[in-house]
Amino acid sequence: MKGRAFPKLFAPAERNLPAMLAAQAGRFGDKPLVTGSGTTLSFREARELAAGFGGTLLSAGIERGDRVALICGNSLEFVTVMLGAAWIGAVLVPINTGSRGPQLAHILRNCGARLLILEAEFLGSLEHAQVGETALEALWLIGKGEMETAHGLPLLPLPETSAPEPAAAIGPGDTLAILYTSGTTGPSKGVICPHAQYYWWGIITAGMLGVEEGDVLVTPLPLFHSNALNSFYQALLKGAHVVYLPRFSVSGFFASLAEHKATVTYLLGAMVPMLLSRSPSPQEKAHGVRIALAPGVPERFRVDFAARSGIALLDGYGSTETNFVIGARPSVQRPGMMGAVIDGFEARVVDEDDNELPDGEAGELMLRARDPYAFARGYFAMPDKTVEAWRNLWFHTGDRVLRESDGQFRFLDRLKDAIRRRGENISSFEVEQVLISHPAIAAAAVFPVSSELAEDEVMAAVLPKPESGLSELELFAFCEPRLPRFALPRFVEFVAELPRTENGKVQKFKLRERGVGPRTWDREKAGTDDITQMKRK
Repeated sequence: MKGRAFPKLFAPAERNLPAMLAAQAGRFGDKPLVTGSGTTLSFREARELAAGFGGTLLSAGIERGDRVALICGNSLEFVTVMLGAAWIGAVLVPINTGSRGPQLAHILRNCGARLLILEAEFLGSLEHAQVGETALEALWLIGKGEMETAHGLPLLPLPETSAPEPAAAIGPGDTLAILYTSGTTGPSKGVICPHAQYYWWGIITAGMLGVEEGDVLVTPLPLFHSNALNSFYQALLKGAHVVYLPRFSVSGFFASLAEHKATVTYLLGAMVPMLLSRSPSPQEKAHGVRIALAPGVPERFRVDFAARSGIALLDGYGSTETNFVIGARPSVQRPGMMGAVIDGFEARVVDEDDNELPDGEAGELMLRARDPYAFARGYFAMPDKTVEAWRNLWFHTGDRVLRESDGQFRFLDRLKDAIRRRGENISSFEVEQVLISHPAIAAAAVFPVSSELAEDEVMAAVLPKPESGLSELELFAFCEPRLPRFALPRFVEFVAELPRTENGKVQKFKLRERGVGPRTWDREKAGTDDITQMKRK
């Protein structure tokens, strides 16, 4: 494919962020590279910032291989920390800004970060995160804060950039970042992402989107996910300019595209029907965007969106552990299909014993990369999970797909016990752990149910202890400070028993088949005043 010309530009040893940033700063100089928080950095300024903030981290005692945790929205500070950590060979651990409670506690313990940098508005997220049980030694605050300590740790304002430091000698397999993806039968797993993995993310995605020098890439997606991080590499490698919006806004999305003179944008599956839910307006075509990366959009929405906005939607398949491995450009996209395997990767559809299945028969999707370090290297401090996912030298996606005779793949459903809501992967295990930590709950099962946005909603079947007297509102108030907002169950149903196998395992398929019923409590139909009042108690 077209992007395959890039290995001539960056030899394998140069496929790391400091080397690529230095080379592209020399090539593109004062051309804009990245905009965040209303401030734009050129290629040259980004290189200088990386060297300067790298020096700041070194002065604070952060060394090569140390993890630097970051809880931050789409801002220039996020980019600053990312560049500085990569420059000295430290490892960025970007954490979902919605994380809190047991999930956040697990992430901080698992990654072993000595430093946590966070925006002031997220300081409250540490309340139930058991900070004292982690390796953290200090907190750096982005924004104004009045305290000098928090949770027994020094709380310091984000330091200024120091004198520039030379870049560390980094190999393509060295770790760039650890991204936490939701667990399925256990806690969240930290995906070990090497530098070269994001080189290939940028190469392939830019090639599929047709990104060229001078393009303006505008994304509302959060930087703590691989999609938005990928867009930085697309801009870096192609000489384009990436703009990070603070957040996705249904009412302001098209205006933002016009404001920043976007030519390429990025959406998640649920965002397209949300945009289409508004009345048509001239603003939907008052922009210069030609294409959007938008995986997982149901076909019935794709056609309407393209007609109303003039934006072609690029579908495909990838994950934090892998890369952009399956896809088809809009001109050859077949309805309901993800596309074919992209050059450089291999895919198989297999049965439960990893035997390859014939075309037309559904099974689990397994993936493998031909180029070194194009995939993640495993799960941080979880060797058993790494071996399980990469068994037989293939990555097991946990997704059920079907391959047709022409090599096109169709996504069917998930084999894993995970829930996908608003672009976020939700671990049913983690939600269940919070539910059963309530003293009035004996057992709970969390599972997905369909929503009007063609994706999952979170439902919980809850078995209360006898004569507990617990209400759904009280349970919601208990969960809210302990779970990310996106993981809070929308539907709750108190049950007398949970369906189980002879071995005692909950049969969630029966709960999914039953779904929402007349006795199910719906958070969105509960009065806002009632919820607010309950939170104050």
